[in-house]
Amino acid sequence: MAISVNFNDGAAVALSALNYTNTQLLRVQKQISTGYRVADALDNGAVFSIAQSLRSDVAALSAVNGQLGAVNGLLQVTNSAATGVSNTLISIRSVLQQLADSNVTGSARTLLNAQYSSLSASVNNYISGATYNSRNLISANSQNVSVIQDVSANQYSISAQDLNTNVTSLLTAVSDSTGAAALLTNGFLSAQNFVGTALNSFSASSQFISNQITFNSAKSDATNTGLGALVDADLAKASALLESLKVKQQLGVQALGIANQTPQVLLGLFSISSTKSSSSQTQTGLQ
Repeated sequence: MAISVNFNDGAAVALSALNYTNTQLLRVQKQISTGYRVADALDNGAVFSIAQSLRSDVAALSAVNGQLGAVNGLLQVTNSAATGVSNTLISIRSVLQQLADSNVTGSARTLLNAQYSSLSASVNNYISGATYNSRNLISANSQNVSVIQDVSANQYSISAQDLNTNVTSLLTAVSDSTGAAALLTNGFLSAQNFVGTALNSFSASSQFISNQITFNSAKSDATNTGLGALVDADLAKASALLESLKVKQQLGVQALGIANQTPQVLLGLFSISSTKSSSSQTQTGLQ
């Protein structure tokens, strides 16, 4: 094998192999420390770009569900209040039935009128108390509520139901049995039907919002699963590879050390030649 003092070919090969091993080792260490096979654009620009888009979708879904959750809270409060109104109307109907009886007079009628007034006030309290996050879907002049339901920014609208106008205003005071009977036949039934329709509308909206939240959560989970398959590191495989690369690195360092010692062979040759020359000169001088 020819030995050159200008270039150590063996050391160059060993150094190149060691550098490659070190590069692989750093890559595997990065996977283990971050948990990602593709942690940034330097690992794989195309895959990282796709991953960032998926992460954006997941973040958007989380934001959408946050808004839907707030609206769902409003619907729950509204349903509770409207149900309270509906239950109170049942009691009011019972009182009106008694007030419509002309045989009910004196203190009995007085007590029933007071009960009717108290129940009517309860209806007003339910309506005014149905406020959630500064919104009320059943008060006078209440506005429809729209909310983004998905990442495509599709809107879902919840219709407000004015119980003040369509219920409370119909529960007029009754002075005698004739007025009570008229109220039962006309205004009361209209009010009761309106509350029933409102409850059905709010219930449908609540069910829709709940289903949408569930769907968005499932979509987010599926997206995260796909994202993991795209960028997550196989830590078991990376750990095994790390140990292999450590051994390879140690062998590479040893190989480089051996290769760097090759030029010393040439110095050894010169050293032997110098010794022989000195010995020859000594023998000549002795002769």
